[in-house]
Amino acid sequence: MTDPAKVLEAARARGLRIATAESCTGGMVAAALTDIAGASDVFERGFVTYSNAAKSEMLGVDPATIERVGAVSEEVALEMAGGALAHSAADLSVSITGIAGPGGSEHKPEGRVCFAVARTGHPARTETIDLGPRGRATVRAAARDRALGLLLQAIEAPSA
Repeated sequence: MTDPAKVLEAARARGLRIATAESCTGGMVAAALTDIAGASDVFERGFVTYSNAAKSEMLGVDPATIERVGAVSEEVALEMAGGALAHSAADLSVSITGIAGPGGSEHKPEGRVCFAVARTGHPARTETIDLGPRGRATVRAAARDRALGLLLQAIEAPSA
């Protein structure tokens, strides 16, 4: 797991504030960051948008996007990350939407998680990983860990 303290230190060194937009992880990334004393100067806010309605109401995700491609998609993750920036004073956001399990479908299997990272002045990045049916807790923890890694990568990226 990427050390949350390292994420905060890197963001602090660059004067960046972070927001999270989480679905299947239910706030685990925000919790990992705010477990570190002094996080308030870097962590701006977290959105837990478990339902499709919450994604639309809190982050401005277009219901038509959800209808067209489903909530577990890079398109929705991208809109979630953009919405987190638009609805906060953050410079950087990460979003997570996935199927922690049990369940899933042929087209969206258990363990599929989509991410997006948005940073002011930089192109947004999306990614999908398939963790497989490893159990709900394992999928959620792996998604949290990947999101922290994506945040660190975005922080350490050369300036635009």
